[in-house]
Amino acid sequence: MSSVPHPASPSADLVRPSLAGLIRLNHPASGIGLYRIAVKAVESGGYLSRFKARGMEFDESRPYAPGDDVRNLDWRVTARTGRTHTKLFREERERPVMLSVDYRAAMWFATRGAFKSVRVAQLASLLAWSASHHGDRVGGQIFSEHGCSEFKPEHGQRGVLRLLRQLADTQGPALPATASETVPAAAMKRLQQHVRPGTLVFVLSDFRGFDAAAQTALSALARHASVVLVFVYDPLEAGLPKSGHFRVSDTIRETAFDASRRSAERWREKFETRRGALEHYARGHRMRWLECSTADDPLAFLQRALRASSKTR
Repeated sequence: MSSVPHPASPSADLVRPSLAGLIRLNHPASGIGLYRIAVKAVESGGYLSRFKARGMEFDESRPYAPGDDVRNLDWRVTARTGRTHTKLFREERERPVMLSVDYRAAMWFATRGAFKSVRVAQLASLLAWSASHHGDRVGGQIFSEHGCSEFKPEHGQRGVLRLLRQLADTQGPALPATASETVPAAAMKRLQQHVRPGTLVFVLSDFRGFDAAAQTALSALARHASVVLVFVYDPLEAGLPKSGHFRVSDTIRETAFDASRRSAERWREKFETRRGALEHYARGHRMRWLECSTADDPLAFLQRALRASSKTR
């Protein structure tokens, strides 16, 4: 029986995802309720998300007929026409799923578990396989300093494998050809142009450099698509060790720092401020917000997200 390798396992893809490893996620992905992960119940802001499970979708309204369920009355049309109308529903059609994956140089880093780039590849693969099991079309976007590419949603394993091959084959970090800070805005604008209304979109990133331009494009996208932001971070980014002198490298640059109590507190506060601002932005624009550490098992993380969604429904 296939299973997701534990982050600490010697067999895990810790630095670079392999195509074989991403393909092996097919079986465990069958147990992931993709749309239940995307569901978000009533929030403190007082709204119901447009995320919904597969089932019935609105088709049209017609004049009320004896025997119609009063729970399906269309009060808006009734008020406009002065005549009672009933909503008609039909079985929901398949839904495109788009996975936007951040492969910028800063993602090729971790102090625990696997590189952030590996985690987003594994999460995207699990979500892609889950969508395929649901009979939905799967498409993708991969963006980095090297460029940005999109894959039109396709049915079956063809769409999934196309994304997985690109995730496994994409070159690692190099001296950036494009300023990293300009990449997210360009990628989100392209995503906005390629995504059709009604698509379920997952953006997997550490969200560094998601400036006002990137957020504006994402907000516009969320007005006609269901958007889930998956924030992937390394534990060191969330909090420094208690004390000591450390060196870290992303394979391009090396940084040394002392982890005094004061510097550790400032570090933690800076992370929490950025994380909190991103979460506030997501919730304010009706996007689902999820957080995954590089030390987390990707399958277990998605299963927890599923359980959390179930409890809030």
